[in-house]
Amino acid sequence: MIRTLTIVMAICVIGVLWVLVRGQDQPGIKGINTATTWESNMNYETATFAAGCFWGTQSTFERIPGVIHTRVGYTGGSTSNPSYEDVCTDLTGHAESVDIQFDPKIVTYQQLLNVFFENHDPTTVNQQGPDFGTQYRSVIFYHTPEQKALAEAEKARRNASGDYVGPIVTQIVPAGPFYPAEDYHQFYYEKQGVEWTCHTGNGKKKQ
Repeated sequence: MIRTLTIVMAICVIGVLWVLVRGQDQPGIKGINTATTWESNMNYETATFAAGCFWGTQSTFERIPGVIHTRVGYTGGSTSNPSYEDVCTDLTGHAESVDIQFDPKIVTYQQLLNVFFENHDPTTVNQQGPDFGTQYRSVIFYHTPEQKALAEAEKARRNASGDYVGPIVTQIVPAGPFYPAEDYHQFYYEKQGVEWTCHTGNGKKKQ
């Protein structure tokens, strides 16, 4: 157990150093939102999803018309104000997540659910591609009873469709405190100016 945690922490530290070095190599990117641009607008609603590495998840939702802002962070655990290194220990209970502020007049919560399910593998427990650990689990954090009902119905519909290689293991739980991740994690792919993704497959059977 201790050896496993040591390896995981080493990987996390290497990843952080690599991100910081890459960030220094890039010029300032203008026009990219930051975590501090969250707006107080009664006409907007919030959705929160965990679908593996939050870099790719944020990049996916940022492209959806009607999405006003996104921010990556940690939620679903028991530790207050965790750091990336804390979450990497797999002991905080937090998942890498994306908080989404959206305009329901332009994009519905149901449409966001579709984007969520189509862009990660909801059949793998605590894993997305090469990333493994509870921080990479599939979760829908609902903010209202309506969101809960829609999420449960969508999960049931997809489970009954026969389209997937196995049962959908996505958790559907109440939204709790959301702790924004460090600045270097926010809009990471946009800052790099690349079209990368850290998600492979969506759990569906090959046609």
